[in-house]
Amino acid sequence: MMKYLSLCILLGSTGVFAATDTFSASEKAHSLAQQHVIVDGHIDVPYRLQEEWVDVTVATEGGDFDYPRAKQGGLNAPFMSIYVPASLDNSKESTVLANRLIDYVEAIVGRAPDKFALATSVADVERNVEKGLISLPMGMENGSPVQGSLDTLKHFYDRGIRYITLAHSMSNHISDSSYDLRRQWKGLSPFGKDMVKEMNKLGIMVDISHVSDAAFYQVIDITKAPVIASHSSLRKFTPGFERNMDDDMIKALAKNNGVVMINFGSTFVDAGARAWRSKMSEKKKAVEKQFGKDSEQYKSFDEAYIAKSPFPFADLNIVLDHIDHVVKLVGIEHVGIGSDYDGVGDSLPIGLKDVSTYPNLVQGLLDRGYSDSDIKKILGDNLLRVWRDVENVANAS
Repeated sequence: MMKYLSLCILLGSTGVFAATDTFSASEKAHSLAQQHVIVDGHIDVPYRLQEEWVDVTVATEGGDFDYPRAKQGGLNAPFMSIYVPASLDNSKESTVLANRLIDYVEAIVGRAPDKFALATSVADVERNVEKGLISLPMGMENGSPVQGSLDTLKHFYDRGIRYITLAHSMSNHISDSSYDLRRQWKGLSPFGKDMVKEMNKLGIMVDISHVSDAAFYQVIDITKAPVIASHSSLRKFTPGFERNMDDDMIKALAKNNGVVMINFGSTFVDAGARAWRSKMSEKKKAVEKQFGKDSEQYKSFDEAYIAKSPFPFADLNIVLDHIDHVVKLVGIEHVGIGSDYDGVGDSLPIGLKDVSTYPNLVQGLLDRGYSDSDIKKILGDNLLRVWRDVENVANAS
């Protein structure tokens, strides 16, 4: 979940952020998307509902996810992100919000038990697939709601949380963040190290998206179970962007038998889109410094800037390049998809605009020579393997 949703909404409303989806999928690609289990590691539906409630059990006008589009795309198990903003770190409200977002996921299932079902295990996902139901497993984005308590960690496990992204955009009581220049823990906090061990015992996947490089390597040293990057892309394509993973980290993740799930957002996968956003931010800060936030110049800046310099969308091919790189570097077993739908606003790449478009991804993989069995691994089997391994470690504890 990124912090420029309001900007993305503005971009969409101006019309200059729109992009035509020129990709199409063959009958075989649609068939494979329906045939294989698709697990998306990160979809921000709960926080979308927090901002404005909509009934995603039926077709919706906005957002990237609803039931008809999910069925069209072949989606079986989207991890619902229980996202807590870093601004709520060190407050009781972070825990309150996390519980409220879990309530929303339960409400979705309660509204349409013929369409959705909760899933707290790999076996649940498999049973739900057999029943024709879309599973809604849950992952917590930002461990702030744990509040330094292993009892609270157990509470969230009991409520269905099956992965935790240790930090978000700021260092918290668990881990340093890749976005935060303050590295107060130089990786994980003492509690964070204990929490990783307890997550192994409970059967909660450790998600290293968002954490600093030092925190990542400390997790790898401590964990007895494979870890995931639920919605991260590759630093090779976005040099200097620590939020993404570099090649050495990917190799360490593969040695751990984990999986990196590629984020679809244009600024995650494409250096040009990142540079555009950085340049826009710098110029906006200059306007703020010169005229102030209450000025007309500042208030109209976004729309005027975008009109002169439209956003350079990535497209499906660069997402495929990220997948290719992981496969060439460490093998087919260590890559999946973590779209960040409903979390990156309208910055999604051409060809992957919402959950109906997974067949486009399948078509791209077919065009690049991936076999049906390889595609099956990327779409879901790799994540299910990791989840099952985490369950086995917990059962053996």
